[in-house]
Amino acid sequence: MSATTSASRTLTPKQHRILSYLQDHADERTYFKSRLIGDELDLSAKEVGANMPAIEDADHDLDVERWGYSSSTTWKVASA
Repeated sequence: MSATTSASRTLTPKQHRILSYLQDHADERTYFKSRLIGDELDLSAKEVGANMPAIEDADHDLDVERWGYSSSTTWKVASA
């Protein structure tokens, strides 16, 4: 079973959408702002921020950590 399949069992559909977005763009960049993720997924920055802790803790192929708080929470994302 792949790590993504395992993660999808523990994440809500909204969290899975955020995770998929991060997986799709992690090769292009390392830092993601909640506000910009929300803009791309038609979610508020608050919705993204509220769901990121579950993504941080889930078993998947990315390392996700809260990185900064200026103007919108920034998340550092790297391949595990």
